[in-house]
Amino acid sequence: MASVKSWVSALRPRTLFLAGATALCGSGIAYSTGKFSIFVFILTILVANVLQLLSNMANDLGDYQQGTDITGERIGPQRTVQSGAITPEEMAKAIKIAIACAIVIGILLVYVALQFMAWQYILLFLGLGLGSIVAAIKYTAGKNPYGYKGLGDIFSFIFFGLVSVVGTYFLHTHTIDFKPWLPAIALGLLTAAVLNLNNMRDIDNDRKSGKITIPVRIGIKNAKIYHALLIIGAFVSLTAYSILYSTHWYQYIYLLSFLVFFKLLINIIKIKENRLLDPYLKYTSMGTFILSVCFCICINL
Repeated sequence: MASVKSWVSALRPRTLFLAGATALCGSGIAYSTGKFSIFVFILTILVANVLQLLSNMANDLGDYQQGTDITGERIGPQRTVQSGAITPEEMAKAIKIAIACAIVIGILLVYVALQFMAWQYILLFLGLGLGSIVAAIKYTAGKNPYGYKGLGDIFSFIFFGLVSVVGTYFLHTHTIDFKPWLPAIALGLLTAAVLNLNNMRDIDNDRKSGKITIPVRIGIKNAKIYHALLIIGAFVSLTAYSILYSTHWYQYIYLLSFLVFFKLLINIIKIKENRLLDPYLKYTSMGTFILSVCFCICINL
């Protein structure tokens, strides 16, 4: 039986900051409109974190199935299935449990938030929930994983950015409008930035094992330019949001959080050894969560 330490390593709890940031952002925007449900807030945070954990475990098992981590050049945390710390059967069972938890929490969330809405909305969100589960699994696991075709950034942007933020906002407000879209774009870009850091770090290992990520396609130099565009795009999106919706100067204060992102970006560009990029995944994930917290506070002042 696998140890607790092995499971903690497989679950990668440091990534939960990123999952929490998007659900928190959508809830914060909803609160600013005067429409907020504490039950929806709790359930969206829970389902976002379960989906993130599911993605982490599926990624661990998927890379083992695809033979990605056998080159000996992986720089990040050791894959638990590849190392033998957790058997493929144990990981598959844990993934099934995570899927079951995501389904139960997701159905409860849809019931609590949409029980009095038209059935079309209920079906839409059940479909989005199912799509999120599939996206979490198919990044590296199963046949034709999209992460091996350079599509991971797009799916992360859509499901962990747009769907998470805009979906959370709608579950609170039952309103379709433009207000959550710019923050959703910003959080989606920052989520893609974390994945891009991961892929820049692992570029040599991925190239040798046939995992065609964006950095493998365009090279490390261009990947850093792409990374800069993601960070700048997030800043521009949130600045545009504040220009459109903020009425007081102090509601812009959260934008100072980007000083951290720009400092990290300068360091990332200067780094010559890919292995030194590893801690920046945690920094960027935590920075995104802190940004989301500051954003939610400022827009509700």
